[in-house]
Amino acid sequence: MENHIEKIQKYLHNGRTEDMGNRIEKLRKYIDEILINMRDTEERRCGYLHLYGVSQACAMIALKRNQDVELATMVGMLHDLHSYKTMNTENHAEHGAVLARQILEELSLTTDNETDLICSAIRNHSSKATIHSAFDEVLKDADVLQHCLYNPLFPVMEHEKCRFQNLLNEFGILRTL
Repeated sequence: MENHIEKIQKYLHNGRTEDMGNRIEKLRKYIDEILINMRDTEERRCGYLHLYGVSQACAMIALKRNQDVELATMVGMLHDLHSYKTMNTENHAEHGAVLARQILEELSLTTDNETDLICSAIRNHSSKATIHSAFDEVLKDADVLQHCLYNPLFPVMEHEKCRFQNLLNEFGILRTL
């Protein structure tokens, strides 16, 4: 008998189970098991919204910037998983990079170079004022985009205003904060 997640995955793939063998879906299935077992339902909701939202924003930004869309989607799913899994945000970027490496190695999803690329982006994603590699910047900008669009009625946090304005400009949205 199918569980709820498998039904959703089939629905998202128009009933085709063969699409569920790709790396993104394998990673999502693993992450969904962590999220679904969270006791705090509000944090679980936030986890799903944030990780999937950043993942989709990473894909869009990676497409625009000619970066690896598959790896960008994966880094978005992984970037804050440590915080949701442990319910602890202290030094979450560094701890998140360690957890991501463990998961990617356990699932044998990526090459060593791909794992290093993903873990670097996660390790650096909290350093929004510093410019890192082009791939690292995809995650930082996707994280900001999800924060700012989670509820567009909320004010943009001061430390994210510059990045958000740059993203609006990059995507041709003529709006000033």
